[in-house]
Amino acid sequence: MKAIVRTKYGPPEVLSIREMEVPAPKDDEVLIRVFASTVNRTDCGILWGKPYLIRCFTGLLKPSSLVPGTDFAGKVEAVGKNVSAFKAGDRVWGFNDEGLGSHAQYFTLRENKAILHIPEDFTYEQAAACAEGAHYAYNFITKVKLQPGQKVLVYGATGAIGSAAVQLLKSMGVYVTAVCHRDQVELVKTLGPDKVIDYTAEDFTKHGEEYDFVFDAVGKSTFGNCKPLLSKKGIYISSELGPGWENLFLGIAAPLMRGKKVIFPVPVNIKRSMRVVQELAQQGKFKPLIDRRYSMEQIADAYRFVASGKKIGNVILDLS
Repeated sequence: MKAIVRTKYGPPEVLSIREMEVPAPKDDEVLIRVFASTVNRTDCGILWGKPYLIRCFTGLLKPSSLVPGTDFAGKVEAVGKNVSAFKAGDRVWGFNDEGLGSHAQYFTLRENKAILHIPEDFTYEQAAACAEGAHYAYNFITKVKLQPGQKVLVYGATGAIGSAAVQLLKSMGVYVTAVCHRDQVELVKTLGPDKVIDYTAEDFTKHGEEYDFVFDAVGKSTFGNCKPLLSKKGIYISSELGPGWENLFLGIAAPLMRGKKVIFPVPVNIKRSMRVVQELAQQGKFKPLIDRRYSMEQIADAYRFVASGKKIGNVILDLS
């Protein structure tokens, strides 16, 4: 089989394609033939090993996994003797933000990990694109007590996290203002927000409305910048650590703070996120955005594009 590999942390140039043996599943594992994956911000963090905190989970001095990749959609090729939830031929998808080694044509995974059956009306690409960004978006939402009619601003509504957050919030009856570049205003409107702000035309932090929550889905703003947008007890959540890791420290201090505060969204329970997103997608309330598609041979270009911060929604890696 072909697999994308790297032996050290670094830029996309450390990646190469290698012929490897197809792994055999252990008693509690399934062997998966991967047809689609994504290259995402989590993958970029694992590739570069930055921020360095990520190395606590992926290997301190060098990557603990030879093959990168955090999500997948594919077909079960074989199962271990103790596997009961899946059988050969099942279409499945899954995610693990510490890495799966799924940027390969085959890999093995324990059946109790975050893996679900793909609905019949889903393509492999759609299933893969429902994983990483949607998981983090759902963990934004579950860290606060949202009520129908509350107002939320989503900064970075065109990314995988932001586009998922807009749709998840609307499914809960929340008033959503989405912030994006002028070139994507019409696209973002299709996600169903109540209002769209073009940040190239106006400073979204000064447009005069107050919000119960501000979700910075790209990590390019700060609590200080967004504070004027928040109501008296408003909450700011970012997908990044922020300058000097301030969002982590402000999040730790949040229980001691009165009024406006920061909550740091530590992502948990991947399988729960996947189930929620899959159910909404089957109801027609969630549709992942897909930007570009790359082959295995174009993997370095895929990482460069994702790292540029210019992607819209998800970038698909085609392993078919």
